[in-house]
Amino acid sequence: MDEIGALMDEYLKSLAAPFDSFLEEHITESVFYSFRSGTEWAGYYAIHGEALLTQFHIRPPWLKHSQELFGQVMEVHSIHSLLLPTCDELFLSLALDRGFPIRKQAYMFQEGIPWHAVPAPASSEAHFRPAELGDAEKIGSVCGEFLDQYEQRIASGELFVLFRGDLLLGIGVLEKSRLFEGTASIGMFVNESCRNQGAGRSLILRLRQWCAERGLTPVCGCGYGNEASKRTLESAGMVTKTRLLRIALG
Repeated sequence: MDEIGALMDEYLKSLAAPFDSFLEEHITESVFYSFRSGTEWAGYYAIHGEALLTQFHIRPPWLKHSQELFGQVMEVHSIHSLLLPTCDELFLSLALDRGFPIRKQAYMFQEGIPWHAVPAPASSEAHFRPAELGDAEKIGSVCGEFLDQYEQRIASGELFVLFRGDLLLGIGVLEKSRLFEGTASIGMFVNESCRNQGAGRSLILRLRQWCAERGLTPVCGCGYGNEASKRTLESAGMVTKTRLLRIALG
């Protein structure tokens, strides 16, 4: 991946919007391949788990060959599916060219209304702080398998808690991007017994504030069919213009 770092930087700067840690993880765990034209780099692509195409980028001087190269990748690697954001114009267009069936997997959010301009939720008086190792057992009890490696995530500073007294209302998650400098993916999980009380909105707002105070730009996502999470994120001032698509081949 280091060998094509400059190409990836070029690709990331070309996107209309950043993407969150779910897609980023699939990309960074992929195997990367390059296109060469003589001594020059013409582009690259990446495959996750041998059959999922997660990246396809061609530099402008070679774009006229993009359809041919895309077809070659499909044939050589026996690709079964594609995972791509709609902000990736070339990748999306090439998939549409071939008439592949499209499934909308997730909404991808970025900031819309400034965090301080969003009305405070009813749970704003609850105590928000970074999670501590002593919280791990309670977090695991409330959140179950929402995440893995709770203690490791706490030690890495990725988890936050929202308490009202001794009651854990929910947790916030923050993962700094490895691809987009100054960007972090945020998310939340609300205690099932405390839902529809504003805790989710409060967690997202607190995470947005935490990011703003540290010069980070938050992004997030939620499953395409998860209307409750979508409403929560929108109520916390986040907006979505981008979708994550999973495209199956035949």
